[in-house]
Amino acid sequence: MPKNLVLTGFMGTGKSSTGKVLGRKLSRPVIDVDHMIERRENRTIEAIFETDGEAAFRRLEKKAIAEAAAHDGVIITTGGGAVLDPENLRALRANGLILTLTATPETIYRRVKDTKRRPLLKHADVLGEIGRLLEARKTLYDDADYRFETDGRSPSQVARMILDKLKGNL
Repeated sequence: MPKNLVLTGFMGTGKSSTGKVLGRKLSRPVIDVDHMIERRENRTIEAIFETDGEAAFRRLEKKAIAEAAAHDGVIITTGGGAVLDPENLRALRANGLILTLTATPETIYRRVKDTKRRPLLKHADVLGEIGRLLEARKTLYDDADYRFETDGRSPSQVARMILDKLKGNL
């Protein structure tokens, strides 16, 4: 089976939802790195951040990404901050195409504002924090094999765009 398809991008861009659709359409297993960590730790990402801190979470994330990247022919969905560690990107790129999903800060805000499971957005100015984090990570997200805008699109529509773009490469 060909390379892995790796979905990166900021929280709320549709990585997990789009990954599930791609998995069904391509009959490929989906590895959601955040869910993998939650299962192993038997607690939520939010609880890990609150109890152990972001650095501890990033160590768990690095280990999970290395394991996910060792598979062949899977869809891998990462957390929004996975791109912060160059080793994560090297591992994912070694056997995968990096597909970054993007959206405007306003779209991301609309998608995540009602969830309590976003530890990095516990700020008075959530929209401002989204913009700040997006700007800080922009070059990392831009360093992808392909980029797909998700504003105003369903996960099925985004999956269709990805499949159309990758025709012949799968």
